Amino acid sequence: MKAEILEALDDLVRERGIAKEVLIEAIEAALISAYRRNFSSAQNVRVHFDPKTGDYKVYAQKEIVEVVEDHRLQASLEEARVKNPALGLGDILEVEVTPRDFGRIAAQTAKQVVVQRIREAERGIIFEEYSSREGDIVTGLVLRQDQKTRAVYVELSKGVEAILMANEQITGEKFHENQRIKGYVIEVKRTTKGPSISLSRTHPGLLKRMFELEVPEIHDGVVEIKAISREAGARSKMAVYSRDENVDPVGACVGPKGMRVTNIVTELQGEKIDIVEWSQDPTVFVAKALSPAKVVSVDCEENGRIARVVVPDYQLSLAIGKEGQNARLAAKLTGWKIDIKSESQAKAGAWEGDDEADE
Repeated sequence: MKAEILEALDDLVRERGIAKEVLIEAIEAALISAYRRNFSSAQNVRVHFDPKTGDYKVYAQKEIVEVVEDHRLQASLEEARVKNPALGLGDILEVEVTPRDFGRIAAQTAKQVVVQRIREAERGIIFEEYSSREGDIVTGLVLRQDQKTRAVYVELSKGVEAILMANEQITGEKFHENQRIKGYVIEVKRTTKGPSISLSRTHPGLLKRMFELEVPEIHDGVVEIKAISREAGARSKMAVYSRDENVDPVGACVGPKGMRVTNIVTELQGEKIDIVEWSQDPTVFVAKALSPAKVVSVDCEENGRIARVVVPDYQLSLAIGKEGQNARLAAKLTGWKIDIKSESQAKAGAWEGDDEADE
């Protein structure tokens, strides 16, 4: 048992980076508790653990006084000087009181401390690893789903679980055991049971990171994602810009035969993604953001950041979108309030107040 504990200590120092002094202090503190619990709770004791041999000794600490009132806590000056002539009143005399049958209890206690420290070290490593990945994508296997809360538990690696709460799931998305899914790390917290890792499938950052991983031009910094607006599971819009005039930012994101964007759409359960070219000119940007609708004209009012848009009569419903979704996403993408009217309405001077989309 001693050899086993010493080997475990060395492993902790070497592999987990825990200082040996810290481990020894923890073992000695645990042995003091074990001694008081099993032998004498009334004594003040100190335990010495030898990291070279694995041996341990228990010492009762007694204050040197003129008149002894409690032999468990005090010693006379005469008694003390028999053991150490240099001791005087008020000093502490240490007397070895290691019980004969303390070995088994001590070994078991030391082993428990080592195991606990290993767990703490592993939790610390997991926390450091995943806290540095907040705002990044992870892939894992679905373990189970809580039927009451609908929370999904995902195994990221052996012994590492994350949770995907119901409000972070795409509406209507179904999960099955051992299904491989991607999630966006929104938060990593320390808890008494180890790190708590929270995932999201609805966060706009998930879409951004997926394109960064899928499109080499984004990864290399040639193409930049300027803005994203998302209604998870239904539709998203993404504005992109190219730093190289020879690179088409939209084409780069769509990919050969549409493969790049198709891979992301498949992962997001068929969510539609409109990719538009970003422009510094708000009139151009708003017009592109309303894609796939065609736009006749855009008039931007800086005061109040309102964009008044005119579209062909047959494009009005497409520009607004089902339940206003297209106009709403365009407003979020551009940061402008968008008022839309058809050419007929524009000629009649009638604005459709219901067609306004706020950011």
